[in-house]
Amino acid sequence: MSSSSSSQQSRIHAAGTARPMRRGVGAAGASVLPLVLLALQIAVGSPARAQAPAVAWDADHVAVAHTTVPDLADAHITAADPAAPGPRAPLAATVTEGQVKEVAPGGVITYPSVTSCLTVTVRLRGGGLVGAHASLFQVPGELRSDQILPALRSLVGGRPVSRIEVRGAVGAWHPSYFTKAIESYADGEAVPVPSGQDFDGLARAVADGLGRARHVVTVQDVPDGDQIIR
Repeated sequence: MSSSSSSQQSRIHAAGTARPMRRGVGAAGASVLPLVLLALQIAVGSPARAQAPAVAWDADHVAVAHTTVPDLADAHITAADPAAPGPRAPLAATVTEGQVKEVAPGGVITYPSVTSCLTVTVRLRGGGLVGAHASLFQVPGELRSDQILPALRSLVGGRPVSRIEVRGAVGAWHPSYFTKAIESYADGEAVPVPSGQDFDGLARAVADGLGRARHVVTVQDVPDGDQIIR
């Protein structure tokens, strides 16, 4: 038995013996009282409890056990499925340049008019899709190319991912555009220009930006037009 439990038993015993003895309870009853109290203490600390008692200190610096009952509502919140879709995720979404959106399992994402852009679609292990439409040049009011991956990563969060698909104008993109947008360069500063289709470089840039392993990222060069992802 721990020292805190011994102290608690002593305090309970002292409190019980300090009260006047009921009429009709003799010496035998008094000797049974500590055993009854011990049995109650053991019952309180039995494995049936969902949470072990916490120990605090009273004014006399004596350890006092306070049994905490778990809050079922909080347990429900903390036990939420990490693979579940985001709040109110729809079954269909149109993701235009500079936007990031999510659809629920079984849903469809449409990326309209993909010409010089790249789309990044994250397939969640739970079945949902989270998509980003990265634009070479910023659309007013929307995300720049160096903001798109952080926003996508934030929306995905820590949910398990099965794969990440990059599609679009691969030859128009230098991997560094995901970390420094073309608009970020000052006048006279050299802007990196792609020398060809850097599939591996783009895959690494996306994997790094999303904090995921390289092998889950695929890159595909596709013709101009709408992309419909299911």
